[in-house]
Amino acid sequence: METSGGGAGLSLEDPVIITCSISGTVAKRDQCPAIPYTPQEYAAEARRIVEEGGSMIHIHARTPDGTPSYEIEDFRAITEAILAEVDDVVINYSTGAIGVPLEKRIAYLRELRPDVAALNMGSMNYAKYSPRRKGFVFQAVFENSFETITTLLEAMNELDIRPEHECFDSGHIANLDPLIDLGLLSEPLQISCVMGVTGGIRPTARNLGHMSEQIPGGADGPNNWGVISVSRKQWMLVAAALTLGGNIRVGLEDNFYLPDGEMARSNGDLIAKARQLTEEVGRRPASVAEARELLGVPRRELSRRELLGGPAEGG
Repeated sequence: METSGGGAGLSLEDPVIITCSISGTVAKRDQCPAIPYTPQEYAAEARRIVEEGGSMIHIHARTPDGTPSYEIEDFRAITEAILAEVDDVVINYSTGAIGVPLEKRIAYLRELRPDVAALNMGSMNYAKYSPRRKGFVFQAVFENSFETITTLLEAMNELDIRPEHECFDSGHIANLDPLIDLGLLSEPLQISCVMGVTGGIRPTARNLGHMSEQIPGGADGPNNWGVISVSRKQWMLVAAALTLGGNIRVGLEDNFYLPDGEMARSNGDLIAKARQLTEEVGRRPASVAEARELLGVPRRELSRRELLGGPAEGG
């Protein structure tokens, strides 16, 4: 099956991988009541996501009181709950963090072996600015040196985890070049154009078009690419990505609101709207099986059995 890259001649034969960023780490329930904290809440959200057409779930772990966590057992409890609730979904773990040792971030990958893990592709200023307050809500330097990237990538390769290359600017896409030349990456690559973070590229359709053209092999080439857009501008960028031939991500990590300004009652609301937009441009959501084929991540029955403590399907 061909990837969904390229904007020319798009049709129902160009399925869209719809990813849900289920919770994030920054937002709290006083901002959006639907954000899941407990494993059971993650599982209920996962059911809504899959039923509405999502095929991949991007996971930041939390403790049951909502505190961000990088502990193996919290990732395990959330993943177990999700896989007990849905028949199948592509599991994608975050590895991005500020001030969390690299060894700790690799530890949960090594122990739990998700299908996909996010790999941030460049160091940057990372901030949220409030024009109303005339000041930064938060600001930090997000360290993702080539040494850090390579260490994470080597671990992912060893563990047979597909990296999702999160690129916050077009130069981050160029950072793929030496890794390809070193033989550390193999196609199909999965590249996400992250837009709207202060310190990264501005969230405009023209900028997304520019970034898509920087994808190794081009937007029509063998690699998967898509958009992650922060804030309410997300829907404009979702529409642009669908038209250009990319995949899309929505979810409560990135944006709480539907296009009409109503706050989402669940991640399922956001996925349902993403599915509607996908169908309105003449494409269709990829099934989980199709997403696995496009990404090159076959279903791991052994991992599922080990996580859930029971027999794999079909023995």
